[in-house]
Amino acid sequence: MKYIGIILVLIGAFSSSVNAQSNKSHKEVLLLMGSRFELTAVSENEALAKEAIHAGIAEIKRIESLISSWDSNSQTSSVIRNAGIKPVKVDQELFNLIRRSIKISNLTHGAFDISYASMDKIWKFDGSMKVMPDSASVKASVSKINYENIILDAKQQTIFLKEKGMKIGFGAIGKGYAANKALDIMSKMDLKGALVNASGDLISWGKDEGGKDWKIGISNPKNKDQIYSWLTIGETAVVTSGNYEKFVEFDGVKYSHIIDPRSGYPVKGLSSVSIICPNAELADALATSVFVLGKDKGLDLINRLKGIECLLITDKQELITSTNLKLEYHNIKNQKSKYQIQIGETNEK
Repeated sequence: MKYIGIILVLIGAFSSSVNAQSNKSHKEVLLLMGSRFELTAVSENEALAKEAIHAGIAEIKRIESLISSWDSNSQTSSVIRNAGIKPVKVDQELFNLIRRSIKISNLTHGAFDISYASMDKIWKFDGSMKVMPDSASVKASVSKINYENIILDAKQQTIFLKEKGMKIGFGAIGKGYAANKALDIMSKMDLKGALVNASGDLISWGKDEGGKDWKIGISNPKNKDQIYSWLTIGETAVVTSGNYEKFVEFDGVKYSHIIDPRSGYPVKGLSSVSIICPNAELADALATSVFVLGKDKGLDLINRLKGIECLLITDKQELITSTNLKLEYHNIKNQKSKYQIQIGETNEK
């Protein structure tokens, strides 16, 4: 099948038991971590649902204060300020997040790398870029990116960036981690179900308001009311990243906003990547990794990982799925999503 891209929407239940009918979805949408977050709680008790949502929001704000490189008081900023100078002691939580990030870097041979934040911003996707950067500038822009130069000391619980000018950033993993943590808190508050959508990083728990498993509908962006298939996700995460909205064009060639941290050049071959797995943090990181690795290497990676699936849209508009991903095809072109939660938004590296 060929499409411009994919838009994933949450499909609500259209039939329910008498008992399930008393449960309702309550949600709040707000800007957190520089992104649009939508938190949903399913309960017959509106006060409890709102309490759970506010608890999830508080947890996301706590994580933002820990990992934000924009907050000069954050531990992440302290690590960056001391690059090439000295190790910095950090909370165990941040230490563990960085350690997991490095494991993903090893798994993907550097396609995922939190030290990408060291990159000089020579590519501009705001309309101001008029000429292609020269190869020397591109090479220099990524000269300080190297996850192997992030030195961890587990005994002292310190992080040391080996070179001056190195930086770390969690743009390709932080929202997924925050979604995980917020949902974990909400799931312990006697709800029937909960869902956190962090600008394309979505994770669900429990049941929808109809007492059924959560479903993700895949629709054609040319006609957003026409859903051609769905995924029954139950309690899992779906992270979608796309590059079709931000790009520059030189001599008829489009260059996307997603940059390979190993080369400094925009990636080619894919326009959309969706990762399905139980963990939003891992799905977030893998969505970026697959984009950078490309169709063949990315698909091979996902097919080797147990319990993880992917859905890819190539630059040629082809839809490709991992070996074990099952799409349910139904004639539901006039069926609209009850909640209209879109999770196919662009994620920047």
